[in-house]
Amino acid sequence: MWIKEIFLGFIGLTSGLAVSAAVFAFMITIGIVPRLAGKTHTSKYVLVYEHAILLGGVFGVLVSVFSLKVPLGGILLCAFGLASGIYTGALAVALAEILNAFPILFRRAKLKLGLEWTLVAMALGKLAGALYFYANHMPKTGG
Repeated sequence: MWIKEIFLGFIGLTSGLAVSAAVFAFMITIGIVPRLAGKTHTSKYVLVYEHAILLGGVFGVLVSVFSLKVPLGGILLCAFGLASGIYTGALAVALAEILNAFPILFRRAKLKLGLEWTLVAMALGKLAGALYFYANHMPKTGG
């Protein structure tokens, strides 16, 4: 019976390595870290960005796989949610920029002024949709 557990552990490990390699390759391909560092004028901290992404991924896996109890639950949960939202937004905007989605959208809509406000409105709409979903469609826990 232990051979089955070793085999399943091996399959899980190799699958996780393949998925994480694909995610990191995707992030390198679209250049999210250098672009983020360039836009924020913090290029001397690129290694800090890369280490933060790596450690965040490892910490997330450890917490989700091993169901670790983390102290400062509510405060840390808010910080994690904020960091996850920033990461997801930066990744989505970088992908959209690589695909030239925004310039095409703005050209077809004949937008010349207020491009920044259009992007802010899109982000706020995404925020409102996520908050609505989590407030109404997530299971309630007694606490």
